[in-house]
Amino acid sequence: MIRIVIAEDQRMMLGALGSLLNLEDDMEVVGKACNGEKAIALVHQYQPDVCIMDIEMPVKSGLDAAEELKGLGCKVIILTTFARSGYFQRALKAGVSGYLLKDSPSEELASSIRSVMAGRRIYAPELMDDVYSEENPLTEREKEVLILIADGKNTKEIADQLFIKTGTVRNYISAILDKLEVQNRIEAITRFKEKGWFK
Repeated sequence: MIRIVIAEDQRMMLGALGSLLNLEDDMEVVGKACNGEKAIALVHQYQPDVCIMDIEMPVKSGLDAAEELKGLGCKVIILTTFARSGYFQRALKAGVSGYLLKDSPSEELASSIRSVMAGRRIYAPELMDDVYSEENPLTEREKEVLILIADGKNTKEIADQLFIKTGTVRNYISAILDKLEVQNRIEAITRFKEKGWFK
């Protein structure tokens, strides 16, 4: 019997997934969580074979939870509406066994779980196309500057911390906005996060 924990913040979806998987002869849903933190607790409590996880959940995201569960022997399958390559790359680094999109046919989920249990990795085909094409365009120094901006530092504080002139910081910021194709610092941080480039 494949024992499963499901983490999904939309209650109707959580109930539907649970019912669907419990109909399978070889599967049993042993726990349901509405956020990543509860999912981690349930995995520790029930030691399931598989944890199916949404990404955008309150308290702790599915990707944060997947990173924490790495190496615990529970296979993680991400099930999300987001076909973002940044999320996918983070999921790969977290060692997830599967990354499926919610608009896939429901019978695909059960067969994917069986494949993952057999040692295979299952990734939505539409993600495979662009995962290798998107590299982070920023230099190491530009990344440092953006991380400091995300920490709430102003131009002068960044200059002091990196031992450079404020004019140099402004040059880095305009290069960052250009490369990320955004209008301002907030958009730059958002784009960088969406792509999964913040480490």
